[in-house]
Amino acid sequence: MAVPKRKMSRASTRMRRAQWKAEVPTLVKTVENGKTVYSLPHRAKVVTDSVGTELFLEYKGRKVADV
Repeated sequence: MAVPKRKMSRASTRMRRAQWKAEVPTLVKTVENGKTVYSLPHRAKVVTDSVGTELFLEYKGRKVADV
């Protein structure tokens, strides 16, 4: 494991930590049955029936997992 040769100052430590920022996820807008739906790209979506019961996960039109 790497061990620093000298102590890092508080200012340097805080400056380094300040560079880590959370990014806003990019959403994809799709229209399904007249409703506008926003979803995350490259994620499986939950398919529900008319009552709202979750049936399975779908990705690119294919069933990938049971819920």
